[in-house]
Amino acid sequence: MRPAHIALAVTVAAVWGVNFVVIEIALDHFPPLLFSALRFLVAAVPAVFLVGRPKVAWKWIIGVGLALGVGKFGLLFIGMDIGMDAGFSSLVLQIQAVFTALIAAVFLAERPRPVQLLGMTVALGGIALAAVDAGASGPLLGFVLVLAAAVCWGVSNVLTRKAAAPDAMNFMVWVCTVPVLPLLVLSLIFEGPRADLDALRGVDWGTAGAVVFVAWVSTVLGFGAWSALLQRYPASSVAPFALLVPVFGMSSAALFRSEPLTLLRLLAALLLVAGVALTSLPSRTRTKPIPPPGAPTPAGPPPVGAVRH
Repeated sequence: MRPAHIALAVTVAAVWGVNFVVIEIALDHFPPLLFSALRFLVAAVPAVFLVGRPKVAWKWIIGVGLALGVGKFGLLFIGMDIGMDAGFSSLVLQIQAVFTALIAAVFLAERPRPVQLLGMTVALGGIALAAVDAGASGPLLGFVLVLAAAVCWGVSNVLTRKAAAPDAMNFMVWVCTVPVLPLLVLSLIFEGPRADLDALRGVDWGTAGAVVFVAWVSTVLGFGAWSALLQRYPASSVAPFALLVPVFGMSSAALFRSEPLTLLRLLAALLLVAGVALTSLPSRTRTKPIPPPGAPTPAGPPPVGAVRH
């Protein structure tokens, strides 16, 4: 990956790490499914009227919308609401890198290189250390729900790669329209209209700001950049950068929520950084860019500069 794209991936990871603290603050006020619906509603409107018509087939928009919006975030928010703290949630969720690589290997024929496998192993060793430190005291059901959210994120990563959207921002905004109605229906069924109305009536500047941050900074800008990286590079190269999220998540949780930052968690963070560094080592082979849907296939070799590192 080019240095600028590595920097972009790290920036997205930092935003997503801090985002866990913002989510935890918002969940003190909103029921989890309602909050998830609001984040996507605010992310989609009014942006959906500004980005133009979808540039990929609806099957990809719906698939990513359900996997990412309803699956990943619905399960994650419920898990955090029943007791998984922000720092530990940011850590467990990064198991998605393994699921992404496995799903990509099966459906996209993207075989991780040996150095990437080594990097994932080192990074997952960091996750194991942090789990030893904090997992015993966490709620089992919450842990399982966040783990399931990681599976959904892996599915979403691979679907995004498969969609090959020529405009990442357009794609992300339209994806945000999909989960709103299913999440609202699920919230009314499982959380109840009274709880939803009480939460909406009690919105103040702090909770409104949390919704805007999670919707625009984390969702639209964060996943827009993430989608662009997934279009440019193999999923198994991009996904491991999300392993940096718990470094920022645990640090911000310790700073703003007084969550413990123990020696084992610090060692885990170091292993995660080392693992991501290994997985980001440049490949000896170059990957041709994915042409936009409908583009003609070149008859000869690509021109100089057409390949992506």
